[in-house]
Amino acid sequence: MSLFQFLGQSLELLPEKVVFWREKQILLIADTHFGKVTHFRKSGISIPDGAALQNLNDLDVLIQKTRPKRVIFLGDLFHSEMNSEWLLFKKLLQKHSEVEFTLVQGNHDIFHEFTYSKSQFELVNEVLEIGPFVLSHEPLEEDHALYNLCGHLHPGVRLQGEARQALRLPCFYFGEKQGILPAFGEFTGLYIIKPKRKDPVFVVADQQVIRVN
Repeated sequence: MSLFQFLGQSLELLPEKVVFWREKQILLIADTHFGKVTHFRKSGISIPDGAALQNLNDLDVLIQKTRPKRVIFLGDLFHSEMNSEWLLFKKLLQKHSEVEFTLVQGNHDIFHEFTYSKSQFELVNEVLEIGPFVLSHEPLEEDHALYNLCGHLHPGVRLQGEARQALRLPCFYFGEKQGILPAFGEFTGLYIIKPKRKDPVFVVADQQVIRVN
């Protein structure tokens, strides 16, 4: 965990690639893409056994560890059409019935609103303003009075070693107007960013969060 003091708020950047906002007791999670593994397997793409359950188990453990009052998913909660992973996810929500769950809708969130409402979700179609932040799925293109926290891009950085070794690692990126969370889900790929010198960047490596910029 790396504690990032930002805009007067305490943000815990966790190796599970999520943010725990201490003051609000809110867990921020981007791009879980639940259902993607099952979707790939149905399409004949080889995925290791147990991969579908791993993300759900990780979320379960994370909620137990941080004990948030609220979990906000920053879009792309479920990757594809309805499949068995959604039923498993609903059971996880029922297990944590004391937690308020909110989905800021992303481009992959294609279920009918009724499906989400039946699963104890608050659904936000555009943006959600809380404290100094405006939460969205995609980075906001127009300037906003509040600082934008979002997902969608699956940010990563490329680190170069002295012997020309190179690593591509997921990261938390905080630019001048936008902070972008890494993708929580596996098999999501990385979009390599090129931060400015003053932009804080924290990579996730070996179950640690390390500031590199």
